[in-house]
Amino acid sequence: MALVDTIEPGLRPRFQDHRIARLIARRFLIGLVLLFVISTLIFIGTEILPGDAATALLGRSATPAALAELRVRLGLDRPLVERYLVWLANVLQGDFGVSLMNGRSVTSSLGLRLGNTLFLAAAAALVSVPLSVFLGILSVRYRGTVLDRSISALTRGIVALPEFFVGYLLIFVFSITLGWLASSATVFETMGLGDRVLAMILPCLTLTLAVTGHITTMTRAALLNTLALPYIEMAILKGASRSFIIWHHAFPNALAAITNVVILNLAYLVAGVVVVEVIFVYPGMGQFMVDSVVNRDIPVVQACCLLFAGVYIGLNLLADVVSILANPRLRYPK
Repeated sequence: MALVDTIEPGLRPRFQDHRIARLIARRFLIGLVLLFVISTLIFIGTEILPGDAATALLGRSATPAALAELRVRLGLDRPLVERYLVWLANVLQGDFGVSLMNGRSVTSSLGLRLGNTLFLAAAAALVSVPLSVFLGILSVRYRGTVLDRSISALTRGIVALPEFFVGYLLIFVFSITLGWLASSATVFETMGLGDRVLAMILPCLTLTLAVTGHITTMTRAALLNTLALPYIEMAILKGASRSFIIWHHAFPNALAAITNVVILNLAYLVAGVVVVEVIFVYPGMGQFMVDSVVNRDIPVVQACCLLFAGVYIGLNLLADVVSILANPRLRYPK
């Protein structure tokens, strides 16, 4: 007999609430530990690269005395563990240091870039999520027909294409051949909303195509899995139409799995936007990180990597929590 069955009925809701809270707290703790491990790997990875920030700033023609003086000023002469602990303590206070290239605060420089990246990811999500779910439902509604096969072939074909290929293909068609849109997505603070949206069409379309295939395929699979359950057969025997069964019986019960897939793809949109921003010269976090890698601006690289990891871990944690809340079986692992 399960432990929960031995509890008095009046106490079960409180017991279940505590169990859910413990599961969520455990997932949150695992996320924090994972983020700590990733922060360590990021710091060590940027420190073991050949050369250092002093050499990158002064160039190869710098004298040893000048390099030694700059290393002392930047704190590079301290032990690795001491520098990591100081960096981690500053990060926990929201201080990512100072850019080696322009001397500005990394935290303030990241604010505008992070806003641009989140705006692009949100625009792509607003287009891709409703479109993908609709295509998945449409594919199930007309399962086995030419429409179903066309949607499956199109979405799986798009998934197989890498983002840089899709981006350059869109530039070739809409910028070079047709001349409708600019090949670069340059945006700035004083830009109007209409001009900003117009400049973001091509990168937004690239990201939309990158996630639409996956969400559509998983929506179709979740609905077909639900339609195979016995209670759906009972609805069919009662004479309910296929559209009614899908919208009123299958879709609500498959919503947890679909939501999980959507959140995971949102994480991909935010963390995987680097390639798209570089292709379209979009001034977001990805472009900022690539420029900083080229210039060996280590504090900016560390901050960008840590933010991407934090967003990715946070959205995956959200997907876990949604799954736990939506599926009672996950609250009682074997």
